[in-house]
Amino acid sequence: MSSAAGTRRIALLAAGLLYAGVFCGFVFWESPGLGIGHLYVLPICLIALVTNAWAGALAGVLATGIYIAGVVEAPEVASSQALTGASLIRLVAYVAVGALTGFFANRNRQLVERLRDLAEHDHVTGLGNARRFDEELARRCASGQPFSLVLADVDELASLNNAHGHAAGNAALKRVGEVLHQHADPGDVVARIGGDEFAVLTELSAEEIAALAARTNRALASESLSVSFGATSAPADGQTAAELFHKADDRLFAAKLVRQNRATVLSLADRPA
Repeated sequence: MSSAAGTRRIALLAAGLLYAGVFCGFVFWESPGLGIGHLYVLPICLIALVTNAWAGALAGVLATGIYIAGVVEAPEVASSQALTGASLIRLVAYVAVGALTGFFANRNRQLVERLRDLAEHDHVTGLGNARRFDEELARRCASGQPFSLVLADVDELASLNNAHGHAAGNAALKRVGEVLHQHADPGDVVARIGGDEFAVLTELSAEEIAALAARTNRALASESLSVSFGATSAPADGQTAAELFHKADDRLFAAKLVRQNRATVLSLADRPA
């Protein structure tokens, strides 16, 4: 059970106890002018805070019904006071308090969820960001289960930015992110962790990671984009996030050197003798 669900259950249980407590207090101790019935706003607000406007309004209706029952049962209160204009006003007030509290509490939860979502996602690609990647990498390391960390770096992104502007660079980053996400497994975590660097947390084997890299570059070739990859696996290559990341980064650097050297050799071969 999540912490939010646990908090909600506790609040609803507390509201039920408050309903019962206020009812008993009203029946045994209420006297004209004392106003114990006003305390029904406490369970109404508790319910509204963990639900929404409709549930808050229903909590107000319930409180009014329990209040009327208390008036009938209380020996010091005339039963004729149960159904009066004052009871109608109380109903309106309880419902309004519950509905307004529920509305703003639910709105606040939605805003907090939206802010949390924005804090964990990259604004250019829509993928997870470095914060989410770090949390997930730490969680997987702590679990002790085998997994692989793949780093992917967009080749020549700086040249693309210089030649065509940052809008073109951002479009390239978004496209690379889309392709990586499309070709990764459903349970993989794909994140953009730096300017031109992406990361994938996966359970794929070394051969499957090589196939992922090949599929990604084939999909990007028609758009004159390419990506270099470096991968490492836990626990074979390390058990901590720092060890895994550094080894993957070293292998990524080596892959970029190989790609650059290959490009240089091809460029020299194309020159006329």
